[in-house]
Amino acid sequence: MRMPPLNHTVFFRLSHAFQVAAWLKAILGALALAGAICFAPGARGADDIVVADFEGPTYGLWKVTGAAFGSGPAQGKLPGQMAVDGFKGKGLANSFFQGDDSTGALHSPEFTIERKFISFLMGGGKHPGKACMNLRVDGKVVRSATGPNGVAGGSEALAQESWNVSEFIGKMATLEILDTVRGGWGHITVDHIVLTDKKPPGLLANAQRDFRVNQRYLNIPIQNGAPRRVVSLLVDGKLVVRNDIELAPGKPDWWAPMEVTAWNGKTVTLVVDKMPEDSTGLATIEPADAIRDEVGPYREKLRGQFHFSPRRGWNNDPNGMVFFNGEYHLFFQHNPYGWDWGNMHWGHAVSKDLVHWEELGDKLLPDAMGPMFSGSAVVDWKNTSGFGTGGKPPLVLLYTAAGNPTVQCVAYSNDGRSFTKYAGNPVIREITGGNRDPKVFWHEPTRKWVMTLYVELNKVHTIHFFTSPNLKDWKLVSTTDGFFECPDFFELAIDNNPAKRKWVLTGASSEYQVGSFDGRTFIPETPKLPGHRGKGFYAAQTFSDIPQTDGRRIQIGWFQTPTLGMPFNQSMTLPLEQQLITTLEGPRLTWTPVRELAGLRAKTIDVPAMVLQPGDANPLAALKDELVEIRASFTPGQDGEVVFTVRGATIVYDVKKSELVVNGHRAPAPLRQGRQNLVIYCDRMGLEVFASDGLTYVPMPYIPSPMDQTASLKVQGGPVGFKVLQAYGLRSAWEGK
Repeated sequence: MRMPPLNHTVFFRLSHAFQVAAWLKAILGALALAGAICFAPGARGADDIVVADFEGPTYGLWKVTGAAFGSGPAQGKLPGQMAVDGFKGKGLANSFFQGDDSTGALHSPEFTIERKFISFLMGGGKHPGKACMNLRVDGKVVRSATGPNGVAGGSEALAQESWNVSEFIGKMATLEILDTVRGGWGHITVDHIVLTDKKPPGLLANAQRDFRVNQRYLNIPIQNGAPRRVVSLLVDGKLVVRNDIELAPGKPDWWAPMEVTAWNGKTVTLVVDKMPEDSTGLATIEPADAIRDEVGPYREKLRGQFHFSPRRGWNNDPNGMVFFNGEYHLFFQHNPYGWDWGNMHWGHAVSKDLVHWEELGDKLLPDAMGPMFSGSAVVDWKNTSGFGTGGKPPLVLLYTAAGNPTVQCVAYSNDGRSFTKYAGNPVIREITGGNRDPKVFWHEPTRKWVMTLYVELNKVHTIHFFTSPNLKDWKLVSTTDGFFECPDFFELAIDNNPAKRKWVLTGASSEYQVGSFDGRTFIPETPKLPGHRGKGFYAAQTFSDIPQTDGRRIQIGWFQTPTLGMPFNQSMTLPLEQQLITTLEGPRLTWTPVRELAGLRAKTIDVPAMVLQPGDANPLAALKDELVEIRASFTPGQDGEVVFTVRGATIVYDVKKSELVVNGHRAPAPLRQGRQNLVIYCDRMGLEVFASDGLTYVPMPYIPSPMDQTASLKVQGGPVGFKVLQAYGLRSAWEGK
């Protein structure tokens, strides 16, 4: 085989797959002899020299130690890793092989520095000297870089970095990519290492701007997918909060409001850790009393009109659901400065009827202990905590501070509006790095507070039970296995019979067990049972402290409804009443929409009782609405189908199989006393369907065509008797906002 000409491009692409060929070894030998000539500074003019692009199946002549980097470059994200972007080509060096607890290193062959700059792409954890890339000259580390992510949250995006190495031109050097860190963000990602004479875009370090606060917001320009910048808010020179923000370098996709009214009359400072010299991101932040470019509050085309979602940013888990001072309080995991997960705050909204919500801003902000992960809220009626004033019970929040270590903390309020973090935090120290999501309630028989806490213990999902006399001092009393994160635990009366009460333990997936509880230990009396039967439902919680005169157990879940192109993302499900009912298999949970939703009905079609035959006219033809509720109670024959279409979605009851089919997704839905009772809600971003008296609950993210506002009903295979058929056009819950 003819050898290619000896040049720098060949040498500096040693990380390619071609390196493993036998003839390349001969090239290296020749290069060793000709080094003084071939590596002379400026021998190739201003052409860039690729040191490594990690496009081959192996690392070639780079030396690999440990397990963190695997046997070859990653092709993007690795198992268990968030989406990785910002790298060039198909491959990159990624030390997430086997997760964040693996360690290792990559060591380059020796090369000559022949250009003024080394540019590269870098992401991953922020661990200087531990998860980093080092440049060594004469055996000494002369330059080092690490990733951007120092706390939970963040992004796996790689960003452009560079070193000025003009002082080392002509010297021999090596690169080492290290990962010696275990735990959160214990990995590094690197790609496209290039020697160049072209100065890479300069980065401004710790750029800052002062603002005199006399308006409600600082509107921050956001560009989805832009490199995340660490933006710190300082007041009187002290750090208030730090967030990873996709600060728009140019034209923004949307504007995120940072509320600053707490510092009215003061000067606050925003500091950006690094940003390109030509970025307009910091300069275009503007004080205002309104959110910039908002298209009518809660009126965007993909905004749920009777499902809660925050005005701006990402939401996930519902948190701290509690009834206090005549209001339902809904806290939630919120990234106010991004369309994706990160920067976990506790957003806050209140409602008097579970339907019309008022946002009150973010109440728990990330702090030195970490971002604010999920938790719960209780009313401390007996003021066991001592947080109450004026003889009134305080509202107490219990949450996970997901730093390193990850711990459980407390905050409190006496008005339901302003909250103070307990000075004695944390109240439970780290058990393992995977401990989170405290759910707390008062257990009257033992006169103690009880907490259920998810703990990943030796790779087993466990729920730890703690008790406390005062919400501050906690003692572990028992554990149970099998449920993953976001536990909820509550007591219900079977068939509404107070003499027949059981406890229900649920996890984030909504799977559950029914059993008994003595204040210390949960004893399951059923296997783990399926919860919802649809898609996009997660981390549901129930309200605490609903008055006994009401007595309902009401749940809200995270509704995973992507809203591309919107300045917000995701939503919450309808409020759902939960009950335990008797079935042939034992006690089972039901989900039904709360009665308060009836207040949204604006148009009614009430079809008299009838028998619908195959081929009959559509009894729902008059319904032409964007927001829809349908209720039906029917007795089918032995075979056939009952087919509803609602704004293009199909909801089918398969009689023979006793199954509900929602947009092709099947779920068991047995008849109850020979009858099927069906409820359908359709919003701009999703469906929620209820069958079998609530035993079957099918949430389904779905974006209907805005042009299709029709509904229809037909039967196939035989006549079906309808006792009830009602359809409603609904008004928006956001009217008047």
